Amino acid sequence: MGDITGFLHHDRRTPTRRAVPVRLRDWKEVYEPFPEEELRIQASRCMDCGIPFCNNGCPLGNLIPDWNDLVYRDHWRDAMDRLHATNNFPEFTGRLCPAPCESACVLGINQDPVTIKQVELEIVERAWSEGWIEPHRPVQHTGRRVAVVGSGPAGLAAAQQLTRSGHDVVVFERSDRVGGLLRYGIPEFKLEKRFVDRRIAQMRAEGTEFRTRCEVGVDISADALRAEFDAVVLAVGSTMWRDLPIPGRELDGIHQAMEYLPWSNHVQQGDLTADESPITARDRHVVIIGGGDTGADCLGTALRQGAASVHQFEIMPRPPDQRPESAPWPTYPMVYKVTSAHEEGGERVYAVNTEAFIGEEGRVRALRYHEVETVFVDGRPTFERVPGTDAELPVDLVLLAMGFVGPERGGLVEQFGVELDERGNIARSATWESSTPGVFVAGDAGRGQSLIVWAIAEGRSCAAAVDRALMGETELPSTVRPGDRPLT
Repeated sequence: MGDITGFLHHDRRTPTRRAVPVRLRDWKEVYEPFPEEELRIQASRCMDCGIPFCNNGCPLGNLIPDWNDLVYRDHWRDAMDRLHATNNFPEFTGRLCPAPCESACVLGINQDPVTIKQVELEIVERAWSEGWIEPHRPVQHTGRRVAVVGSGPAGLAAAQQLTRSGHDVVVFERSDRVGGLLRYGIPEFKLEKRFVDRRIAQMRAEGTEFRTRCEVGVDISADALRAEFDAVVLAVGSTMWRDLPIPGRELDGIHQAMEYLPWSNHVQQGDLTADESPITARDRHVVIIGGGDTGADCLGTALRQGAASVHQFEIMPRPPDQRPESAPWPTYPMVYKVTSAHEEGGERVYAVNTEAFIGEEGRVRALRYHEVETVFVDGRPTFERVPGTDAELPVDLVLLAMGFVGPERGGLVEQFGVELDERGNIARSATWESSTPGVFVAGDAGRGQSLIVWAIAEGRSCAAAVDRALMGETELPSTVRPGDRPLT
């Protein structure tokens, strides 16, 4: 490494967030620019550990020590090449990934880990600003055609890899724009959609074709797709949301997170005004049920819309501030985090269970809840009511952000005749192929709800399997296998 003692002299630094009152007035990203010299210092903290567990902590197998060293030495273009060697979309992971690589950093055993995620983001943004990122057109065409169903990170990664291998690739997206959850599930303040648009433009220039407003299983049948293409990749995500079937669920004013979040992105795209949005938190008392990232996205969105108050309910107890003994290094620990949205306002309430919604004239006006104690039975958590803790909270808008339970049934799944596994996801073999020959599966549709870095890794690895199936061999890299799980 360029400075093997850097970690002894420098502390971890991350970008400063814009002032809360300022950023709540717009939908721009929350971070201030990070000075280049400070970034070089942060890269110098990479400690020449000998066995870079960060590489293994990343599903993409990112060459992290390599590009840390190159940034420190001011070799930015070489750093970009190392970064793109393993990751098609580092500007997405650099903004959205929870960085399991940092949890696996050797320095993190007894100090704050290297700011890997920020170095990654700054490399790719430098590359875009310098004009180094250009279309990589295939040198020859194979004559084989591949359909990719779904344009989220897994579908995009698979499509780009297969296009660059010389196949004719068409991506089918049922929405009006390309991007999947990147487009309509992630708020603008976490990922400005101009970053998605510029990458899509690169893919179009490389030869990937995108067909929007085309739902496979509705607008085009599975049989027609299989007749037109030599292989099909299903990257439809895990979009069937978990519901909360309790008394009062039918009341107006109770919505799933993914019924709510896309509208703010449509507003930012100019499709409609804020006043025209069908669901808004303006002047409402909001309760978000679910303490994960989707819940935090709802929180930041509701605050920007001018909510009167926001509570975020989580049935699990508050996580510890430090890595618990049950999650030793280099595993990814569940610890208490203050995201940018949590910093902006709202109240987080842990260890509570919502038991009923209370309505008036057909609309929700309150919810009844109680505290719970977590008890583990055969390693699984159960939640026991704490006596004497029953309470009601006035509410005008309830947002359910409790995760997803697999791809949507019917339509596409039925027409392709693919089997589901015991978790309700599309089953696939070690070669990424479903039970239907020639139909492959990548991303959350096969592994269940997961991280963007896993989606990209699965898309890349699935592309290698498709290329091998079509051509007999492949030079595309493959870093993960179906069934691989994160270090937990």
